[in-house]
Amino acid sequence: EKCSLTDVTGRLVGNLSRGYKQRVGLAQALIHDPDVLVLDEPTFGLDPEQIHEIRTLIKSLGGEHTIILSTHILPEVTMTCQKVVIINEGRVVTAESLEALSSQARTSEKIALRLKSAESGVLDGLRSIPGVNSVSQEDGGTFIIEAELGKDIREDIARMAVEKGWGLLEIRAMAPSLEEIYLDRISRERGEERS
Repeated sequence: EKCSLTDVTGRLVGNLSRGYKQRVGLAQALIHDPDVLVLDEPTFGLDPEQIHEIRTLIKSLGGEHTIILSTHILPEVTMTCQKVVIINEGRVVTAESLEALSSQARTSEKIALRLKSAESGVLDGLRSIPGVNSVSQEDGGTFIIEAELGKDIREDIARMAVEKGWGLLEIRAMAPSLEEIYLDRISRERGEERS
């Protein structure tokens, strides 16, 4: 019941979908009520609905068991885990909460801005806002604004966009991705090895 297998009771495991096979594997691991569950790539090869179901199941088990999720699918970590352990060549590089890792990796405040019209004065206008370090424009028309660490300038950006009639579509703070954090920690680890 915990693994939502009641509707396939009595069927051969070999005839089940990949998602159900993953659930059967989890049920087998849970049958003896272990303190620790080690899950290796538990969502690999699943469709989006099955991924959601397995994530939900893993999260529900977290209160009763310590779960170690081994994966190279970094979005899976952000959707499922509370703490991250990054291992490089068999050595622990870091072991922290996602929130702490994200906070430590920030060197500036990044903001994504989408406008209805990206006229020529937008870049100069955004650069004139106090606290802005740099402004760049991506291919899709999204502006990436970097501001001083600890300074939230979203209200200033929104005010300028409205006053100038740029057509504000979206404004959001950007946290460093787990991929960026991973690459930063691994490169630091390699740099320390060479010193």
